[in-house]
Amino acid sequence: MARRKRHDDSPCPVARAVDLVGDRWCLLIIRDAFDGVRRFGAFQASLGIARNILADRLRALEQAGILQAVPASDGSAYQDYVLTARGESLFPLLVAMRQWGEEQLFAGNEAHSTLVERSSGKPIARMLPTRGDGQPLVAADSCVIKLPATTASPAKS
Repeated sequence: MARRKRHDDSPCPVARAVDLVGDRWCLLIIRDAFDGVRRFGAFQASLGIARNILADRLRALEQAGILQAVPASDGSAYQDYVLTARGESLFPLLVAMRQWGEEQLFAGNEAHSTLVERSSGKPIARMLPTRGDGQPLVAADSCVIKLPATTASPAKS
């Protein structure tokens, strides 16, 4: 199988983020971690993922500083996988993906899980990027300023 191209030195933030969390299993592990899953066996049961693939993805998420293995909270010989601050900062990404999925992938009357505010039980408000003046920002109102080709990759010493 051909190795995929790495983007960890790319000047594009999206490419670098996809390198860390773009794999479907990684995103689903992160989703489950936000839902309170902590144990290897619980991740495996929730996702139906092979043990070797799960071990690989958990290791990658640990190396990326997104998850941290800690002694089990119940004092057993197991370990828990908990989100780090870096992992917690992925919450808006998952909310945006969830909201896009709700809007684009379900029929109007089709049942699906709902993300709610714990204190009120009310659904989370739709996330939208905003302009500097607070008004909604659409893609046509933005552009990426790319680095010149000669400085796209920093020189390595």
